Amino acid sequence: MSLRAFGFFALIGYVAVSVAAQSRQAAGTPAPMDRDKEIALALSSCPPSLANKAAVYVLDKAGYVKVRESQNDFTAIVQHVAPTSTEPQCMDAEGARAFLPRMLKVAELRAQGKSGDEIQAFVADATAKGVFPVPQHPGVIYMLSTQNLQRGSNGLSVFPPHLMFYGMHLTNADLGVDGKDLDPDGNPKGPTFVAGDGSPYALIIVPVGPHGSEASHDKRK
Repeated sequence: MSLRAFGFFALIGYVAVSVAAQSRQAAGTPAPMDRDKEIALALSSCPPSLANKAAVYVLDKAGYVKVRESQNDFTAIVQHVAPTSTEPQCMDAEGARAFLPRMLKVAELRAQGKSGDEIQAFVADATAKGVFPVPQHPGVIYMLSTQNLQRGSNGLSVFPPHLMFYGMHLTNADLGVDGKDLDPDGNPKGPTFVAGDGSPYALIIVPVGPHGSEASHDKRK
């Protein structure tokens, strides 16, 4: 199944241009996970060469808490764009600096019982005022887990492993993609495309296959 079939702007709810999509789904608090399982899920987003030394955040009753410091400048976390979705990801240092603060703040506001509209207003205002940083150079966010669970138009579905390359103000035109030639889900036809076209938080979305032990497991099925 195509990655685009899941409505990718919902998947990257921490990107500034999709604040509204995130906030409409933001009311409520994700169900607590077993901590060891959440750590394993977060690290499943990383390449095996990075997982053992990446920082890890887990969701607590007041928001995210860091349970392990990074030894390689990468950070693993399970984002919840919607309270029932899970989006494990592994950010490089610049990605964590630019994208993580918004993610942590949304979780904090949810834990305080803020409504989706209140979260949307706060994040939009903070973004406009420059409270949240923007990327200063290109980088990568790995989402290599096979356990990505995303809310789409047909409910919750598993979407495939992928990479997200960020860089300042990337556009679909930079990739030779016609941003006006859309699939039925509203995303540009790929095979890769830019989410957040033209914004400081723009991401090139690149679907990939399973990695490491997950790939071996898939082959045995």
